[in-house]
Amino acid sequence: SALDRRKNSASQHLFNPCAILDDPTLTLTCSPYHDKEGSLDRLLPSVSTGLSPRKRTTSQCKSEPPLLRTSKRTIYTAGRPPWYNEHGTQSKEAFVIGLCGGSASGKTTVARKIIEALDVPWVVLLSMDSFYKVLSPEEQILAATNDYNFDHPDAFDFDLLTHTLRKLKQGRSVKIPVYDFTTHGRQKEWKTVYGASVIIFEGIMSFADKELLKLLDMKIFVETDSDIRLVRRLRRDITERGRDTEGVIKQYNKFVKPAFEQYIEPTMRLADIVVPRGGGNMVAIDLIVQHVHSQLEKRELSVRAALASAHQAQPLPQTLSVLESTPQVRGMHTIIRNKETSRDEFIFYSKRLMRLLIERALSFLPSQVHNVQTPQGEDYEGRTFHGKRITGVSILRAGETMEPALRAVCKDVRIGKILIQTNQDTGEPELHYLRLPKDMSEDHVILMDCTVSTGAAAMMAVRVLLDHDVQEDKILLVSLLMAEMGVHSVAYAFPQVKIITTAVDKKVNDVFHIIPGIGNFGDRYFGTDAPPDWSDEDMDEPSY
Repeated sequence: SALDRRKNSASQHLFNPCAILDDPTLTLTCSPYHDKEGSLDRLLPSVSTGLSPRKRTTSQCKSEPPLLRTSKRTIYTAGRPPWYNEHGTQSKEAFVIGLCGGSASGKTTVARKIIEALDVPWVVLLSMDSFYKVLSPEEQILAATNDYNFDHPDAFDFDLLTHTLRKLKQGRSVKIPVYDFTTHGRQKEWKTVYGASVIIFEGIMSFADKELLKLLDMKIFVETDSDIRLVRRLRRDITERGRDTEGVIKQYNKFVKPAFEQYIEPTMRLADIVVPRGGGNMVAIDLIVQHVHSQLEKRELSVRAALASAHQAQPLPQTLSVLESTPQVRGMHTIIRNKETSRDEFIFYSKRLMRLLIERALSFLPSQVHNVQTPQGEDYEGRTFHGKRITGVSILRAGETMEPALRAVCKDVRIGKILIQTNQDTGEPELHYLRLPKDMSEDHVILMDCTVSTGAAAMMAVRVLLDHDVQEDKILLVSLLMAEMGVHSVAYAFPQVKIITTAVDKKVNDVFHIIPGIGNFGDRYFGTDAPPDWSDEDMDEPSY
């Protein structure tokens, strides 16, 4: 049955260019299944199986070389380009490929072949196996004796599946259930997936739901001869799972074959491409890859150029707060801006400024009256933080230097990290890595970025936080030094984000250095050498 096939299948893979993940396996859940002949209300009506599927032809194209792969890992070295415009709103959705086919038809193999040939980062492989419903006690008994039908539409949680795929297509963070086939229930910990440029969604019922179909940009049906599929099931179940031949055939005839004929095979008519022979059909796979590449090219964005030409001669926004330029603050800026300052002195006075900056940022957090009693027995009307939690997020590498200042004033603060770097060919910022704390939707987030010139890196980081359900008015961007261009870019795109800095310089030159500026903060702080074409945010927070 579909149950055993999925025990060892990889139900979700996030191919992240920087964070290399071992192939995980997500199992599933199943909830009450009602044995009935008709399809669900929201499912496509069954079609007579007497009709032969219409024939399709494919043409051959040159295959791209495969990616660097081991037996367990796929490695990418590129980042995710902007998925939003200069307004900060998403302007392109992920390209979703739907893969459908019978049990043991080779859907996962085809998906992996497509991923290899695509040669693009940030591809998510999402399996329907993650979205079985939770079984009732009665259904668990049936499952234990191979009498529960995992190949029926009622076995899947289409509501959760559609909601998850829609959110992932929109570029937002999602949580994928992990199904335990031993207990036939969902594990407590779900998998978090984020940042897909391409989503490959595979499953035996991928085309069965009307709402699900609307989310698919390309529909592929993997067609494999029924005898071959049965032989694959026999070989796998007998050699890998210790089943006997009689039990495998009984299960196939009782559930798998009828489900294919009633629910799966009829949906072949909905496919844009039919792939005979599964993963071995490289002609069809090359055709698919060629089409996906053309669609991705149409969706490319140029954020940097738009930022550089926007918001000229505008007054500074109300959301900006600049630390008062006292003699002490001015003196510390004099030291850290001086190119002759030693590294030790640079670090010391940078840390002093960071502490002042963080303290200033905390004054913008909501507070409420809180009465306490002093040791003298007198009442004191004070104030306390009025919110769920404070979380810090640093933009690597230089933003990480601000973490000690935040930890010094916020006990037990949670810290997240985002790595953004500039693509030297396109000049666009790219997201390479992120590690964020769980459940940030109600947190007040202090986003730390040492220098901001055009604001492209800061904008990407804010967009990442919004995609993880952080509320815009609960984000505080703190930076030691900002250019007016960067202030305007962030404020225009995200008018509710509070911006706090120690100084704002007016100009950015043609290579996006802040003028008069501070130099490459990360290199001066860590004692590394900057390349000749560095920008104030490159290598540190590293975009514009």
